[in-house]
Amino acid sequence: MMNINIAELGTDLGRQLPFAFTATAAELEAQSSDYEFAGPIEVTGNVVYTGVRWRVSGKIAAVKTYVCNRCLQACREEQLHEFAEDFTREATEDDSINVFSGDLLDIEDLVRDTLLAAQSLSNICKPDCKGLCPKCGHNLNEGDCGCDRFVPDPRMAALQQLLNKD
Repeated sequence: MMNINIAELGTDLGRQLPFAFTATAAELEAQSSDYEFAGPIEVTGNVVYTGVRWRVSGKIAAVKTYVCNRCLQACREEQLHEFAEDFTREATEDDSINVFSGDLLDIEDLVRDTLLAAQSLSNICKPDCKGLCPKCGHNLNEGDCGCDRFVPDPRMAALQQLLNKD
């Protein structure tokens, strides 16, 4: 659990309380069939009392491993995600403020949601990945394979049939 004890921080206006946590993707329930997080997920940050609320801000460092959807190469991506949320002990009409009781701020849901929301919907090794040749399966990022990959326009199929009759 990622609990921050703010008892020592109390209501000292502007005072910072640093925190650091390490967890696995399984502990955070941040697992997917499309990718994995290799090694530990590290969370660091500070809590500051702003006079009305406690402001939690920090960074999440993780290493994502996946297989590119286009070229099927194994990929490794170092990620760094920032987060900042407000916490209060009293319920408010504002849904963007987290409510807690006691002296412990639980940021596990915040960390998991930040990490998962930052993941792209498609796993591509680079924006200009050329993928695989549809004829021979060669990785086109490594160079041209020489196959004829011309795909005729289906709207011109009737004209092509006329040309083939000759």
